[in-house]
Amino acid sequence: MGSFDINALATEAGETVIWLSRYVAQPWTVYQLLIVAGCFALAYLLSLRIEPVLEERARKIKGNPRLLRVISAFMRRTEWVLFLVFVAVAREILLATTWPSRGYILSLALVLGFTWLAASVLTRIIRNRVLARFVALCVFLYVATGVLGMRGPVTEALDNLAINLGDFRLSALLVIRTIAVTAVLLWAAHLAGRFFENRISASADLSPSFKVLAGKTVHIALTVLAGVIALNAVGIDLTALTIFSGAVGVGIGFGLQKVVSNFISGVIILVDKSIKPGDTIELGDTFGWIRELRGRFVSVITRDGREYLIPNEDFITQQVVNWSYSDNFIRLDVDFGVSYDSDPHEVIRIAVDAASAVDRVVEEKKPVCWMTAFGASSLDFKLRFWITDPQGGLTNIRGAVLIALWDAFKEAGIAIPFPHREIIMRTPVELVRSGGPKD
Repeated sequence: MGSFDINALATEAGETVIWLSRYVAQPWTVYQLLIVAGCFALAYLLSLRIEPVLEERARKIKGNPRLLRVISAFMRRTEWVLFLVFVAVAREILLATTWPSRGYILSLALVLGFTWLAASVLTRIIRNRVLARFVALCVFLYVATGVLGMRGPVTEALDNLAINLGDFRLSALLVIRTIAVTAVLLWAAHLAGRFFENRISASADLSPSFKVLAGKTVHIALTVLAGVIALNAVGIDLTALTIFSGAVGVGIGFGLQKVVSNFISGVIILVDKSIKPGDTIELGDTFGWIRELRGRFVSVITRDGREYLIPNEDFITQQVVNWSYSDNFIRLDVDFGVSYDSDPHEVIRIAVDAASAVDRVVEEKKPVCWMTAFGASSLDFKLRFWITDPQGGLTNIRGAVLIALWDAFKEAGIAIPFPHREIIMRTPVELVRSGGPKD
């Protein structure tokens, strides 16, 4: 355990408390605190009236989401903006009418208030609100300790809170610095990765699978590089982490085997280009089109609006039907029957013309119709046609073709029969004459 002089810290804290008590007891200190409190109360009351008006005007801004986001960030902190304005005015009045030392607390409140406002607004780029508030609080505390002259004692106290792990000294200050530097660098790596992913996705010369693979590779490389730089920046020797490599390997082998399997499967999918964004696939009972390929799963959207997140491993180990692997042409079949008094040659011609008139049926591959059987009550036919947009639905296009057939057959006077059943009723007398049972 590192040395930690609690007596020295208590003595320093006591002296600080005595100095503050003497300073607060002075009349002008009380006046400044009252001015600060009054400025904040007035700013809060005015913000209750001003903020709704600003919000109504901000809603009229269209076509510039970034500007709207910045305005909304300031708008939700109207009381702090007004507070800084009022404190600045009060400070200038005091500086013009009395000694500069009598405006020290106002200057302090102005600096701290501006720091909190700037930190809370700038951290709005972080989508996670809890994380954004935590970062804003950390920035504020760092600046506040520097303004109040307490950064040195606090740093020393955190550095004294340490334990020795062999030749490695782990202190609270090192932990805080490591977390802060790592978070900043990982966030920067995430932004850079998103930037390169967007640039790669915008390229028209690359295939969809290669775009995803290149984007993920750049993102992972930047993340690993950020982690290594962060550890070196805080003074941690990477060779000191060798002792943990065995434990990490065991953890990956047992606890994270599914995660690693899905990640490797995702890389294989991207390399062999078996599926890509936009493909229409069928996996088990799931039929839909691929919206996105991720490191752990594939996002598949069905016709009813459901989005399935299917693990990458399932696309490697299970049978997958890719309706658009080689091309976008998909053949659909429709079975129907007509009455026996119909001319089958005329039926085939009408069926082909009716299917060709439907919008989604492609013209490159003309529909075909074949007579398949002499049914019990009808001549049976199979109509085959092609589409290129299965994500638009299969049931609806079959229904549209059937409606077109109905209209065409009705106009041509071709009947679509229904099954006939013949029931023979035999009376008891007929049963006796035929030698049937007499009971």
